[in-house]
Amino acid sequence: MKKYLYVVDYWVPFPSSEYGGLITLIAENDAEALELLSDEESFHVWQKNYGHLIMEKIITATKLELSNEYESGIIEAFCT
Repeated sequence: MKKYLYVVDYWVPFPSSEYGGLITLIAENDAEALELLSDEESFHVWQKNYGHLIMEKIITATKLELSNEYESGIIEAFCT
C-alpha cells in the first residue's frame, strides 16, 4: 500500500486569524490525513474556527510518495 509524506501549510492570513502552521505527516490518502489531524487534540482550537479550511490545505499540500513502509501519523507540527 502506497503512503505519502504530506507537507501541509495551513496559515490563515492576517487579519482573519493568528492561527496557522506547517505540519508534516504520513498518510495513505487525503482522507486519512484529515482523520489524523482531526484526532489530534492540539489542533482542536484551530479546527473550531477554521476547520472547514483544512481539507483544502490537505488537497493542495505537497505530497511525496514514499518508497518504504512507514506507519501513518503526524511527524512534526509547528503551530501558532
